[in-house]
Amino acid sequence: MRIDERDIMFSRMAREAGTPAYDDYYKRHPEHLETDEHLRQMPQLCGIGTTTYDPLNSPMVGAAFHLLDDIKHLAEGPTVATEQVHGTPEQFTSKLKGLAAHYGAVLSGVALLDESYYYSHRGRQEASYGEPLNPEHSYTFVYAVEMAEALVHTAPLLPQSLAVTKGYVDAAVIGMVLTYYIKSLGYDARAHVDGNYLMVMPLAAKAAGLGDVGRHGLLVTEAYGPRVRLGAVTTNLPLLADGPSDFNLQAFCELCGKCAKSCLAQAIPKENQPEAYWQIKQEKCYEKWRVLGTDCGVCLSACPFSVGLPQALIADYKTSTDSAKELLAFYEEKHASRPINRDGLEWLK
Repeated sequence: MRIDERDIMFSRMAREAGTPAYDDYYKRHPEHLETDEHLRQMPQLCGIGTTTYDPLNSPMVGAAFHLLDDIKHLAEGPTVATEQVHGTPEQFTSKLKGLAAHYGAVLSGVALLDESYYYSHRGRQEASYGEPLNPEHSYTFVYAVEMAEALVHTAPLLPQSLAVTKGYVDAAVIGMVLTYYIKSLGYDARAHVDGNYLMVMPLAAKAAGLGDVGRHGLLVTEAYGPRVRLGAVTTNLPLLADGPSDFNLQAFCELCGKCAKSCLAQAIPKENQPEAYWQIKQEKCYEKWRVLGTDCGVCLSACPFSVGLPQALIADYKTSTDSAKELLAFYEEKHASRPINRDGLEWLK
């Protein structure tokens, strides 16, 4: 079943009383009204009244999101060039992967169109609220940018949020450059960036071969764990599909559970579930963000793959998930608990 963007927390928090979207959403979901109104009354992320608020440093995060909000309309790109440049799928794929890497992507892959990773309806923007999504582009080019390991391990403090927002900004730039490039070649394209996604990015990234979805609902990559931010460009430019990732995390996540044990909001399920993916309690997670004033990130830091596990051990695990115990034991031998960095960035002090 496809996820409805209207139901995610960022969409619900975007609703304003008295608007048609607000009235429609809570008419259909009255069970969310009390919780959502409670959350709206709490201090804003990075705002006065949160536990991490700093009058000089906290606005840095808000400034990045303000920028992203101002440029998100550019995701559609310019008008498609009237003359098409011809090439092979191999050439086009190589150019996109090379250009993405040039602008900072550490991973990239191509998935064939599959409605399962698209939202069923739009929900974040008032103007497009409720529009059904019927994707038409044949290919989805997905890429990841790395978040600095040292900053991720400052979670839940402000430097972790700075790593996150930098990742979103970097991913937006990459997506828009690729979109403008593809359209200049005479093919249609659209970037999917923070605040203007049409798809569930971890699911798209899995389909494109970048990794698997972990217990915390985030994409986990072999080399960087969940220390990545994702972006995508959908297009009718002929590309070569990479196929879904063979990095199956279920056996490891069932054994590990460190993200759930360390979650400050107790929002990540500790029990193993028969469903394809674990479902976090998004209201609890988001409420903790509003208390802290950051997007927390403890679950990213707690994931053993965030510290860079040996590729040889990962290869063994991919061959036989029975070796999950050895992989986890290697991590625990080096880390009695999740790494914690309290140095942050010198210029933030």
